[in-house]
Amino acid sequence: MDIQQIVLRSRPQGEPTAGTFAFEKSVLPPLQPGELHLKGQYYSVDPYMRGRMNDVKSYAPPFQIGQPIVGGVVAEVVESAATGFQKGDLVTGRMPWATEMIVTAKTVKKIDAALAPASYYLGLLGMPGLTAYFGLMAIGRPKPGETVVISGAAGAVGLVVGQIAKIQGCRAVGIAGSDEKTAMLTDRFGFDAAINYKTEKNLSQAVGAACPLGVDIYFDNVGGEISDAVIAHLNFHARIPLCGQISLYNSKEIPTGPRIQTMLLTRSVLMQGFIVGDFQDRFPEAFAQLGTWLREGKLTYEQTIIDGFENLPRALMGLFSGQNKGKMVVRA
Repeated sequence: MDIQQIVLRSRPQGEPTAGTFAFEKSVLPPLQPGELHLKGQYYSVDPYMRGRMNDVKSYAPPFQIGQPIVGGVVAEVVESAATGFQKGDLVTGRMPWATEMIVTAKTVKKIDAALAPASYYLGLLGMPGLTAYFGLMAIGRPKPGETVVISGAAGAVGLVVGQIAKIQGCRAVGIAGSDEKTAMLTDRFGFDAAINYKTEKNLSQAVGAACPLGVDIYFDNVGGEISDAVIAHLNFHARIPLCGQISLYNSKEIPTGPRIQTMLLTRSVLMQGFIVGDFQDRFPEAFAQLGTWLREGKLTYEQTIIDGFENLPRALMGLFSGQNKGKMVVRA
């Protein structure tokens, strides 16, 4: 059976372009015992994928030239040769960017589409939700009355962080890149304040005004000048869960910014980088809590859904120009 897949054609210098990717036809192998034949339904695009396009040592191996891009996928079982799965089941896992695929059943898990829309398992109930939960709860350790600032607040992770901060009794301040996004944060997601970093002439001053008692937790999704502005307002014993640096992912050179070590030292600040896999043993705890908050109406979510498998590269590139509100997902 012929299928279509998207492979890495070349390693980008700076931002990925259409030429970074190639569309190829492939043939599925015969189904073997313990395997599933799946058809992709929803595909996740995430900023970390840009890092995997570089041939450098990191927490995940680089994508290989001529091989399919791999990411989070929700798929439907077309045929099962594995116990516990049947035709029509919905599953999620890390899979290639392909219209259909053969996978080992133990590499995916069934999802409950009655709890939430299937695409939520790539967002609120998937990697972004887990990232938000562990970054804030395990590293940020929020206490009632504290101020939490989130950069990239209108993105897949940031939206969840802000809502969990409110559940924990904190003041939530979001930083995003448009008036539409900042209004969404305060009007729909309960943030106490939101800052449009693209229109503020003095971002540090804007952070100070939104955080009159200083910043106790800075959930850093973007890095760069935004982080410089927030770090200037850290309180003693502040915590910085270092989740992402999307503002720097396409840099061709290593930028030089303020030297923050003195601030971290003199204010006894904890700054900890993490990836969600660090907490793999605790995933059941997070899934249970996120599901409970969702059922109780304490969490809601936003998605930007682009239709068409062929639009996966365009969706990924759109992340770096802020085209998404909430989680960016491609629907086959």
